[in-house]
Amino acid sequence: MHTSSLRRTQRRRRGAVLALPALAAAGALTLAACSPSGAASPSSSPYGNAAPSPSTASAPAGSGTALAVRSTSLGTILTDGRGFTLYGFDADKGTMSNCSGACAAAWPPDTTTSTDPQAGSGVTQSLVGQTTRADGTTQLTYAGRPLYLFKGDSALGSTNGDGSTAFGARWDALTASGEDASGGS
Repeated sequence: MHTSSLRRTQRRRRGAVLALPALAAAGALTLAACSPSGAASPSSSPYGNAAPSPSTASAPAGSGTALAVRSTSLGTILTDGRGFTLYGFDADKGTMSNCSGACAAAWPPDTTTSTDPQAGSGVTQSLVGQTTRADGTTQLTYAGRPLYLFKGDSALGSTNGDGSTAFGARWDALTASGEDASGGS
């Protein structure tokens, strides 16, 4: 009886060891499905011209420079303090944001925790403002427009979101004067 009990235990262990690669493969598939590379292709994406990238999530500006300008193919445009392009959304009414939920996931609001956000060289400090979002966070505004980043901009100065009409209205990179950089309406 002891021998048969020992054999059953060995078979169970062998079965468990053989199941490990299958579990590892299932875990890898789950992770791949949840990663940005598993995201929808740009042609079927609601994000406009490019698939989302996790590297551009908006971080609070803190005590550093909140806004700056950068030279791009669109000319000199407004960026956050790190150098990522900032966009205006034509669906916004005044300083009130009309981008939340899935929209805010694709177009993260440029938020701040500073009560006095600083403008870098080339940015007009008097055009810098703030608005309180429905979730209670403070979003930066420029020339009276709420500011957003775009998840599809994976590099500093990328302007992949310019001209997109995702979420029902046009998105435009902004100039240092607060105008649409590409002349959109």
